[in-house]
Amino acid sequence: MAKYPHGYLFSPDNPGNCPASGGGVSVASALKSLFARPYATVTAAEAAAMADNGVVLLDVREPHEWQAGHAPKARHIPLGQLACRAGELPHGRAVVTVCRSGARSARAAALLAGDGREVSNLTGGMHAWARAGLPVVARGGGPGRIA
Repeated sequence: MAKYPHGYLFSPDNPGNCPASGGGVSVASALKSLFARPYATVTAAEAAAMADNGVVLLDVREPHEWQAGHAPKARHIPLGQLACRAGELPHGRAVVTVCRSGARSARAAALLAGDGREVSNLTGGMHAWARAGLPVVARGGGPGRIA
């Protein structure tokens, strides 16, 4: 019989994988908590409202994507540089990560959450932002497009 840090006993005598304390939890629950995302997900409208209230909107796309079009209040740190540049983000403020579709920003959110930051990922990325009718600006402040 093996006892793991989360308190479950795995043995033929404990087929329900119940905690040693006698309570019970399903294998599905245990796996869900083990593989749960360490960050929240938000819609474009929620992200915009959060940014209006002081949350950092962090765009992790590549420079050419950023220059073509981004959210007006966003900060830009490409995903490939985030591990080295995360210290540039203000401490004590929540962060919403965004990319083109939501995949790269999910990786960024996981990285920042692992560093103990309060973070959310914008579901659907800048495509969702634009579909929601929210402003997209290009480098220099003119109208932008999602690249």
